[in-house]
Order: sequence, then structure tokens, then C-alpha cells
Amino acid sequence: MRKVLLIFFSFISFFCLAQNEEDTSIEGELTATVINAQSSFPMESVHVINLNKVVGTITDQKGKFTLRAAVNDTLYLSFLGFKSQKVRVTNDMFKFEGTEIALTELAYALEEVIVRPYQLTGYLEIDVKNLPVNNAYQYSISGLQRSYEGGSKNPSAVTKVLGAILNPADLLRNLFGKKPKQMRKLRQMKEDEDIRNLLASKFDRETLTELLQIEKVDIQDILNNCNYSKSFITTANDLQILDAISSCYEEYKVLNRR
Repeated sequence: MRKVLLIFFSFISFFCLAQNEEDTSIEGELTATVINAQSSFPMESVHVINLNKVVGTITDQKGKFTLRAAVNDTLYLSFLGFKSQKVRVTNDMFKFEGTEIALTELAYALEEVIVRPYQLTGYLEIDVKNLPVNNAYQYSISGLQRSYEGGSKNPSAVTKVLGAILNPADLLRNLFGKKPKQMRKLRQMKEDEDIRNLLASKFDRETLTELLQIEKVDIQDILNNCNYSKSFITTANDLQILDAISSCYEEYKVLNRR
């Protein structure tokens, strides 16, 4: 009798294990609806990105989206004025229709807005002298596909640029070498139109940090060591930052092979 029970429970355990493995291997087109958590109304034009597959899409007028995904993939949803959210794909999301994902609206504390940050007189000859000038200069190096921002126009700026190119082991290997898998996602991100459109409208670096699995400080360190100016780092949109990191990474790979 004990042997029969042992065989029975072994069979049950094997069946459950096989079932779990089958569930986690489910992959295909996932359809869901994004709604406003407060009103339950569907939300149009919400950006949805699969962080594992590095593909994106946006919701339609009914708040629905369809995206390639697999069980245990992570979806990243973002919309202006709402808290971004990460959702783990489950087996039930494939088996049952009508999956809804709710986004919560952010409460912004409005600060004083200065419409005229500069003392303008209305006379072009005088006002042009009061506007700030970007003193970041770019230097082009033969053989490379892009130019480098070296900061102010002085001999030390040129030395800084050459130092980054001639000594990549000291400046870039630790940054790019720590997370090579994440850095390889750069090309996939650049090829997805929905992701590019999303990044072009954002300046907070949140989507970049989620996609690349790095911290904001890492992004700043990479761009600093690639000799981008402080002005560019602080004012560029996320798509421009993506292109800058991608260019720097491609050159790092070339120099590292040498």
C-alpha cells in the first residue's frame, strides 16, 4: 500500500512540475487594456514596453494594446501625468480575456513659473548680449564616426578628448563591462519605432534606466567619460541620450577589440 501511495504522489509531483514548466513556456501575442485607476476609463496612447523582449507599442482609443510577450516577462507602462508601472506577465493573462492594468494619476505641486528668466528690453542688439552662450565645443577625430564635446575651448579640453579615446580601459571598460547584456539592448531599442517615439518625448531617464537596468548616475558617468557637455546631459531628451550612449558603446567595442 505504501508503495502504491509513493508511486501516486511521485506521479502527482511530476505532473505538477511538468504543468509549471508548460505554463512558464507560454509565449505569444498578449492583449490587455489600460485604465485610469480613479475613473476606470480606458486610456489612449499609453506607452507599453516589454523590458525583456525590448519591443513596445501604444494603446488604442479603447485603451487596448497587443504586444509579444512570454510568461514572467516584465511590462513597463508610462503616460504623462501618471505613475509609471511595471507588471509581470502571468499565465492567466494569456488564458483569460479582459486583463486590465490600472495607472494612478500623479498629484503635482505646481511651483512658481518664471515666464521671463532674463531681463529683456525689446532691443535685439542689447538682449542678445544678455542671453547665455553654450561654450561647449565639439572635436572631431579622424577615423571615428562622431565628434566629442570637450567643454570650454581650451587646450585641456582637447587633452580630455584624447584621453578618453586613447585610454578606454581606464574610463569606459568598468562602465560598459559591468552590464554587457544590458548594453546590447541599445541596438534593439533604437530599431523599435514606438520606443524611440516614447524616448523622444521624455527627459526623466526613467524609461532608459528600466530598459538598460542601470542607475541614472551610471548614465551620467557614461556620458561624462564620453566627453559630453553638462549642458547636453541635463537638457537632451531620452532619445538623444540613448543615441549618445549607443555611439559611445559602439566605439568602446571597437577600441576594446584592439
